[in-house]
Parts: sequence; structure tokens; C-alpha cells
Amino acid sequence: MAKQSEKRGVSLPWEHRSAWFREFFRGARWRQLLGLSVAIFFVVGVWQNAAYNDRVRVTRLAIDEVTRAATAFREEVGRCPNAIRELTRPPRAVRRYLRRVPNDGWGRDLLIECPSRRDPESLSILSAGPSGSFLMDDNIQ
Repeated sequence: MAKQSEKRGVSLPWEHRSAWFREFFRGARWRQLLGLSVAIFFVVGVWQNAAYNDRVRVTRLAIDEVTRAATAFREEVGRCPNAIRELTRPPRAVRRYLRRVPNDGWGRDLLIECPSRRDPESLSILSAGPSGSFLMDDNIQ
């Protein structure tokens, strides 16, 4: 009987500090936690990608709207608009080309380049994209 009592003995809390860690990885619970973590990261990634695609779609719609209005302005007035705001209150024009100035999907103003850098006969409307800076390479045209 003395041998059994020696094996069991009294264990103090500081003697088994890492026991919970070994027990956790010994069982199947860590696999469940790993699977749950992967599923959560996947769902969050899909959600963020869908939100980004929605913002790009809204931005492209706003760019198309401003492009149509600026083209009509250019044909009727005979010059390029100085700013997008001029499409809502045009000088000496019979009609307004835009009711309101649309923003991109991130809530920022669009930039109008008229004449365009690429083609002097056309115009371009730009969004700063997710970064909010026209100096970054994530601009949307």
C-alpha cells in the first residue's frame, strides 16, 4: 500500500501549470476549435468580399451617371464642366444634368478630368477607391 500512496501523492497547483495545455491537445477538442476558426474566417472573408464588390458596383453606377451628364453638358454648353458640382447648377443652361452629386461606394466625391489625359476628345471620371487617395493604384474609372 505504500507504493500506491507514493504514486498518487498530493499535487500542488504550480506543479501542473501546463497540464491543461497538454490535455487540450491530447483530445479532439482542438480539432473542433480549429475547424470552427477556419469556418469563421471563411465566412468573414466572403462577407468582406461581397461588401467590397457592392461598393465597386455602386461606384461604377455613379461614374456612369456622371459620365452621361458631363457628356450632355459638354454637347450643350460647348465646354467641359469645371467640377462635378457644376452639373447640378449649370451656367446658362435650361436643365440640370444631375439632381445631386453622386458619391462613390465609400462615400467620397468623384473627380472629373476633362479633357482626359488619355484622349483629349473625351473625359474621365475617377474614384479614389478603397484607399481614398488618387495617388494609390486602386482608383476606379
